[in-house]
Amino acid sequence: MHSLDKLSSFKEYLPIKTKKASDKNIGLLVDGPNMLRKEFCLNLDFVKELLEESGSLRVAKVLLNQYASDKLIEAIVNQGFSPMMVAGDVDVQMAVEAYELIYNPNINIIALMTRNAEFLPLINIAKENGKETIVIGAEPGFSIALKNSADNTIILNKDSEHREK
Repeated sequence: MHSLDKLSSFKEYLPIKTKKASDKNIGLLVDGPNMLRKEFCLNLDFVKELLEESGSLRVAKVLLNQYASDKLIEAIVNQGFSPMMVAGDVDVQMAVEAYELIYNPNINIIALMTRNAEFLPLINIAKENGKETIVIGAEPGFSIALKNSADNTIILNKDSEHREK
């Protein structure tokens, strides 16, 4: 076999990696006390799948307060998320974490899973710094301002179906 023939047959076994437009890195922060509630029955695996349509999930943190059960923490870890226990106000820590993602050059998309309008300034700062923004929420109580300020909005319901803006 000629060396050129060997090379061409070898190429058949090499995976060809092509860079897609969706090869963006996503940082996701989940407002645990606000979103992981029994009345919403939200599935974090489903959220992960939805986000992976936009890029690679590089940061996936769920912020929790001191009332989070061991069972909830275990479920979060089993779904590939990093739980963060917060002694004080979860919203303050989530803002700090989001701010770090905004200034992380390896993150292209900031995704916040919350219904809380208090995160509107973070969405605006992320966009001012060239980051794409995604807000994931649920009704009732999903801030209209938050929905309208993000580049993309995902509204989850109990059946894990979604609508996107």
